[in-house]
Amino acid sequence: MAFPEGFLWGGATAANQCEGAYNEGGRGVANVDVMPHGADRQAVGCGTRKMLDFEDGYFYPAQKAIDMYHHYKEDIALFAEMGFKTYRLSIGWTRIFPLGDEAEPNEEGLQFYEDLFRECKKYGIEPLVTITHFDCPIHLIKEYGGWRNRELIDMYKKLVTVLFTRYKGLVKYWLTFNEINMILHMPFMGAGLVFEEGENQIAAKYISAHNELVASAWATKIGHEIDPENKIGCMLAAGSFYPYTCNPKDVREAQVRGQENYFFVDVQSRGYYPNYALKMLEREGVDVGMTEEDKQILAENTVDFISFSYYNTRTVASPDSSAENASGNAFASVKNSYLTYTDWGWPVDPLGFRITINEIYDRYQKPLFVVENGLGAIDEPDENGYVADDYRIDYLRKHIEQMKAAIEEDGVEMLGYTTWGPIDLVSAGTGEMSKRYGFIYVDRDDYGNGTLARSKKKSFFWYKKVIATNGEDLA
Repeated sequence: MAFPEGFLWGGATAANQCEGAYNEGGRGVANVDVMPHGADRQAVGCGTRKMLDFEDGYFYPAQKAIDMYHHYKEDIALFAEMGFKTYRLSIGWTRIFPLGDEAEPNEEGLQFYEDLFRECKKYGIEPLVTITHFDCPIHLIKEYGGWRNRELIDMYKKLVTVLFTRYKGLVKYWLTFNEINMILHMPFMGAGLVFEEGENQIAAKYISAHNELVASAWATKIGHEIDPENKIGCMLAAGSFYPYTCNPKDVREAQVRGQENYFFVDVQSRGYYPNYALKMLEREGVDVGMTEEDKQILAENTVDFISFSYYNTRTVASPDSSAENASGNAFASVKNSYLTYTDWGWPVDPLGFRITINEIYDRYQKPLFVVENGLGAIDEPDENGYVADDYRIDYLRKHIEQMKAAIEEDGVEMLGYTTWGPIDLVSAGTGEMSKRYGFIYVDRDDYGNGTLARSKKKSFFWYKKVIATNGEDLA
């Protein structure tokens, strides 16, 4: 059998994309709440359009999302019906510390997640918890400047200490920061950065990245001290970079882009800044504020496993190439004529999944956990909310086959696989509901209309069979 016994099959969501209830239970406002649907979303996410409050004339999808805050028991029961072994979810920082810098946490928020974890445990589902899935309290952005301020390290340490203490015995698997490399591509979403006129944006991004990396290492240290059973991982937006041609210029560009992407995990997994990153920072004149204590914390607290999202590979050409650009999860790349593309212009590359898995495993030699993989598509439900989503089944089947080959034929050590997302939710990139990923259809449109009723798609029953046979029956 290719997949090991105890392999953790499941699905993944993020608090800001599914919970809703943005002003209930004592919760504060976060950066992800003020990212609007529509044309300005990209500029807000990139930190070039300042939006730190809800403004008239905009729709903010995270305010209600799919209201999992009130539906979680129903949703977890559906996950259990599919046979989930694990459910990856995230903590809303502002549910625990509404402003981010309070002395004491918000008990109502702590209790909400405790109840949710206990609901998972009732069905034998292991929670896999992302501590920060793009959440940064708005107060910390307004008062401190977001993650460019070292003071956020201590606030994060306080957050994780509360979480590890409260949920000891309930949660074993933790991720520190979701897609930490997204700082370079969507800096407001990734680190609460709003750029000032004339600011050195490269410096701001890498100073923020450094502070998150140090905070992540502290979380690893604190988590292991509070409960030695804790397994703490990092999380990367992955996808190998292909050179557009065998022109050495294109090959070199792909190499440089790969280094830029892996820099974060190089630090989290190896415990120090790689030479290529030190040289780049030197060329850019960036001082990240590294202290001797930082060096020690990073070196002594590397992660237990590497988790990552995979949606597609990226094809890159040298700057002087005339290659045509394509889309794909905030990462600019050129069109790859060997691949097909989704409704949103993302390349579909199952073999690239195996290539990426091997690249990461060869680089780090630590257990891997695929925590996001899925197809965003337009679903057309019938009058009962049923969607015959054979295209999603086909996408997932081909990717699971390649993951299976990576384990069986290449010897990669893999802990589990959680699809994005098991239930329809708000897209992080576009703010849409119409870009659907789930096995479960949610009756809600891009503007918040709908009953929020849940219904099972064809893929629901297919994934149930995949889990029941531990990945052996993919038909």
